[in-house]
Amino acid sequence: MVEMVNRPYARAFEAYAPQHPEVLCLSADLTSSCEIDGFRDRHPDQFLSMGMAEQNMLSFAGGLGLAGFRPFVHTFGVFLYRRPYDQLVASVAYPRRRVRLMGFLPGITTPGGMTHQAIEDISVMRTIPNMTVLETGDATEVENIVAAADSIDGPVYCRVLRGAVPRLFDTPLQVGQMRVLSAGSDVLVVTAGITTEEAIRARGALGAAGVSVRHLHLNTLKPFDAAQILDHAASVRHGVVTLENHLVAGGIGSMVAEAMAEAGLARRLIRLGLQDTYAHGGSRPYLMRHYGLDAQALVHAIERLTGQQTGIDEAALDEVRIDAVHSLAKAEAL
Repeated sequence: MVEMVNRPYARAFEAYAPQHPEVLCLSADLTSSCEIDGFRDRHPDQFLSMGMAEQNMLSFAGGLGLAGFRPFVHTFGVFLYRRPYDQLVASVAYPRRRVRLMGFLPGITTPGGMTHQAIEDISVMRTIPNMTVLETGDATEVENIVAAADSIDGPVYCRVLRGAVPRLFDTPLQVGQMRVLSAGSDVLVVTAGITTEEAIRARGALGAAGVSVRHLHLNTLKPFDAAQILDHAASVRHGVVTLENHLVAGGIGSMVAEAMAEAGLARRLIRLGLQDTYAHGGSRPYLMRHYGLDAQALVHAIERLTGQQTGIDEAALDEVRIDAVHSLAKAEAL
């Protein structure tokens, strides 16, 4: 049974920030939604409410960085790059300010629909010079993301999970180090964020069906370790499947494709994720099934890659977790 950890970010940030007075907590009027309401109440000296004015907030954060502070900017991921893109580049990325952009609700982790779903943030952020991009995949990585982000000498964008988060890993996130979760020889599966749990759900059934899966979990999306990806891709028999909570264009699938093409590695690649579409509102399990981001979609992709019909159905997969859409931790259900 997977351990569920409630609001790991809230505890991690409050454990870290008071020990570092140069760390400031900025909120864009989504304080409770980003789990920093308790920090606001107990540490008002390090908290700044910037309101729903993200362009000003990014410029202000850049100024704080110039003054020697390390601001942690909290809002939904989509509001960190769509509205304030010019300020993000000119005030934060270009001068390499030590601004930590904590982006909640990555991809389809929200029922809020297109206005709240950050589905192209990886593709945008990884093209910005000087920007580091991290993504959390479980409670352990969420607990470690504050310290990991603050170790970066420059701006960093983090895809952060909130609410009840499963604990999949025993060791903390190490910037630049991907996790090798299984060492199979037939197919390489590359995942990040919430899709890692889906691949874990599928692995047991695939193994029982005779498919040997090598599974990599990414938490550092930029800088991207192309050399290690290529080593793993070259050592499997059939090819590579990427599975991501993001558009396939510009995201992890594109990064792996670019690495393979530049190296001239002749392996088939199937990219699973959002396929040139916005997602509508709905629960996470529904959206993952509808858009082909879940364990069953991964099984079907591996069947296409190997030419082997496994006979795996939903009943054969490990039990899926169902998150409550409405809860005290997510009062607005967005």
